[in-house]
Amino acid sequence: MKEMSKAKIIYKKSENYILSERNILNKMSHPFIVNMYYSFQNQDNLYLVLDLMTGGDLRFHLTRLKRVSEIEGKFLISNIILALEYIHINKIVHRDIKPENLVMDQKGYIHLTDFGIAKKIENNFIKENNSSGTPGYVAPEILCGNEYNFSVDYFALGIVTYELITGERPYTGCNKLEIKEKMISKQIQLKKINLPIGWSLESLDFVNKLIQRKPSNRLGGKNGIIELKNHPWLKDIQWNEIYLKKIKPHFIPREGDNFSYKYCNKSEVIDNKTKELYNIIMNKENYNEIFIDYKYFNIEDKYSFNIKSTFINPHEMYEIIEKENIRKNKEIKEKEENISFDSNNNNLSNCIASELLNKYTSNNNNLNNFFDTNASTSISLFKERNRRTNSFDYFYHNKMFYQNKYNQKIINSLKISNNTMMNLKNIVKKQKQNNFYNSNNNNNSLK
Repeated sequence: MKEMSKAKIIYKKSENYILSERNILNKMSHPFIVNMYYSFQNQDNLYLVLDLMTGGDLRFHLTRLKRVSEIEGKFLISNIILALEYIHINKIVHRDIKPENLVMDQKGYIHLTDFGIAKKIENNFIKENNSSGTPGYVAPEILCGNEYNFSVDYFALGIVTYELITGERPYTGCNKLEIKEKMISKQIQLKKINLPIGWSLESLDFVNKLIQRKPSNRLGGKNGIIELKNHPWLKDIQWNEIYLKKIKPHFIPREGDNFSYKYCNKSEVIDNKTKELYNIIMNKENYNEIFIDYKYFNIEDKYSFNIKSTFINPHEMYEIIEKENIRKNKEIKEKEENISFDSNNNNLSNCIASELLNKYTSNNNNLNNFFDTNASTSISLFKERNRRTNSFDYFYHNKMFYQNKYNQKIINSLKISNNTMMNLKNIVKKQKQNNFYNSNNNNNSLK
């Protein structure tokens, strides 16, 4: 649970940031973000009820371990990229990516937290006079007051990656101004000679492209997060498996080993003058109207926590696209099966037609019997094919018929319709009658 003093917020004029954080968290839900379940207030403080992360933050573990192995670092970076992909596709830039804001759960997965200075990008770029963020992780375009976009988060990710590899930040200084001067004066790149044993050259290329001072030269500066996911260093990452948390992390924090007072900030000492200012602020009648979005806590509502995300989830989109592709492939397969069925029908009809012709030319008497036994089967096949293809000329235009010149006369008469066989039957009957009359005439002449 995150607790924030109302008096301190108003004193530092941070009301907009606090309200913005609550509004952003209220719309988000993602496996690699510390999600908010509830927000409320009492007379003195504001509260956010968040996911419980018992694995400690990345700063705590880096301070103890100094650095991590490549396989551990690659896994941690992939977690952060999935979180950034989610917020960026929803037009949110975090602006404060650093180890303190990357916390672990008990299984070892990284989650992004602290959206206090996060901002929604309306028109592709932001330009502000204040340089929000933590010195050492803030991109040069923010420090210089230039326009910036999502690539500032990629720069901060590069600093975090640099720190995972070497155990220290590329730009350091005693204060914000000193860090800014170092950053502007020289482009720092991680050299091969400084790459620890076990780290690949692809990781060197990845971090050096992320910490480029010029946004257009930075990895992700042109095509966004997809450039990071497609980098050779991350080519073997199974993104969907990580998103579903099916891959076991290589670094799992020990139970209860997530916090140390040694690395904790000392309690804030408030002098008497500041206390008086706080009291004046709290005595104003309209201060509660500022935090109207924070409900006053009701004991009956404590079990009604629920996350209702209104943001786009890229992996849910990927699942929808995958389902759509499966549906289309299924339709294509069904069409192929229908075509195969029609082809089989055509072949069978070809056989029937050929046999009819042979029977007709060899023995007219047997043709009538043959027709009676096969006509119903042939007509049912034609009807079934017509039902599937809705075309009476499909059989007529089939190339299989045209390949046999001997059957050309039959082709002209076999226009696919339900009356075809009846016409053939009439022809056979007429021919039979003619044969009968001819035989009688011959007999009379003999007599």
